[in-house]
Amino acid sequence: MGSSKLIMAGYPPPGSSYPYGGGQQSGYGQQPTAGYGQQPTGYGQQYGASSTAPPPSSGGYNQYSGGNQHGGYGQSPFAALSPSVFPPGTDPSLVACFQTADQDGSGLIDDMELQSALSNYHQRFSIRTVHLLMYMFTGTNVRKIGPKEFSSVFYSLQNWRGIFERFDRDRSGKIDSQELREALLSLGFSISPMVLDLLVSKFDKSGGQHMAIEYDNFIECCLTVKGLTDKFKERDVTFSGTAHFNYEAFMLTVLPFLIA
Repeated sequence: MGSSKLIMAGYPPPGSSYPYGGGQQSGYGQQPTAGYGQQPTGYGQQYGASSTAPPPSSGGYNQYSGGNQHGGYGQSPFAALSPSVFPPGTDPSLVACFQTADQDGSGLIDDMELQSALSNYHQRFSIRTVHLLMYMFTGTNVRKIGPKEFSSVFYSLQNWRGIFERFDRDRSGKIDSQELREALLSLGFSISPMVLDLLVSKFDKSGGQHMAIEYDNFIECCLTVKGLTDKFKERDVTFSGTAHFNYEAFMLTVLPFLIA
């Protein structure tokens, strides 16, 4: 198959000092200090901090570029998930929650069990969002996760809830188009107005007169943006804002986010 050249919306021209977004923007808050998918400086203490903060060895969402230590994006999407263990220092209540969900004692929980476990911590998500979480943290479509992945999902969702609450300034439980742009920018993702409109149109499930995104759909939106951006970044080896995909690679990049 021939290769197709993709140019990612939101990239500045080659040679810019901000090849992956997160650069200087006018009218949309401060310049991010961390870049791709990392937390803004000082964010951890102000938003989403809790007594169950992740231990240093637990990794977390922003240390993943998709996939896990066993192969991630480079492996078959249906490869078996290797066994894992909880990182040292994991909160005992989180361990107990996983063990309760793991009804067969296999050391892995499936999508329905993960959805139920997260609900115990007041994190209620659609099954599609759960599938995206599992894909992002395992790099496979087997829809099972182990203790390490479960821990990373949990702690990462704490941070993402903090970001949502930070930009939901009127405490409506929703964020509008501009707030979504600011939230993505705080994570280091600079997207064009056209892409922003598409995202809001796709993830607004509220049915209200004014388009806005609720928390569950915000997580799904951010997982999609981060996942596709990370995939693109893997192939943009020169950090120029362009990447080459053959047809199969392109389909394998996009389809998991469409069929989750």
